[in-house]
Amino acid sequence: MELAVNVMYGWSQWWGRYRVPLILISLALGGAWFFRQTQGSLILELYQQISRPWQGNISKVQLLTNAKIEELEARLKEVETQNQQLRKLINYSKTSKFPGIITPVVGRSADNWWHQLTLARGEKDGIRVGDTVMAPGGLIGRVVTTSASSSRVLLISDRSSRVGVAVGRSRNMGFLRGQEGDRAVVEFFDKVPNVRPGDLIVTSTVSQLFPAGLPIGRVESINLQKDPAPEALIKLNAPIGYLEWVVVHRRK
Repeated sequence: MELAVNVMYGWSQWWGRYRVPLILISLALGGAWFFRQTQGSLILELYQQISRPWQGNISKVQLLTNAKIEELEARLKEVETQNQQLRKLINYSKTSKFPGIITPVVGRSADNWWHQLTLARGEKDGIRVGDTVMAPGGLIGRVVTTSASSSRVLLISDRSSRVGVAVGRSRNMGFLRGQEGDRAVVEFFDKVPNVRPGDLIVTSTVSQLFPAGLPIGRVESINLQKDPAPEALIKLNAPIGYLEWVVVHRRK
């Protein structure tokens, strides 16, 4: 009996001394086994629930809503940009000497960017071959082919384009040819033309393709030694490489 009491007393003493470490070790081993069996999914979910307010996590519905809002904002900005371009063209058309047809540019080819462009209006809209095409800044070309609902424009920046021109200040004449960019070259008829950098170049009275007095560009440099005739490098006024809308003027 006394032996049993001593054993119980010894066990009580041992348990009192090592109870807390044993409980902690048991909990750790049990937690490790549970984590392995569940692969940590319960703990991960609990962590996500607790940390959600600080994560800024949003639902799929919210993601789709945000994406739609961004799309609508982008469309609104595009509409505003097009409206600004249209307002400029409308103001230009109102101040022009000739009534015009405002039409969007719907086509260019990558390898012929400076040669031609396609318009979204054609014969049913009153556009005919030979019509003059303008944009803010001045002349850009003429209509060369048409269909019922579209038309094609040969740009003055095309190397095959030839335009009769004059110096606005001195009236010295020549012809302009394109260089497939926002520059062109004027070859003068006179051996010593009265021309200087900054002079405005306009269509001349002897031009057979365009009305006289249409602005084209300004002189950047002059080569009076060029053979067989003096030449001037011209910076075109209209932004031909970036046009989205143009004005077509009926040829008389």
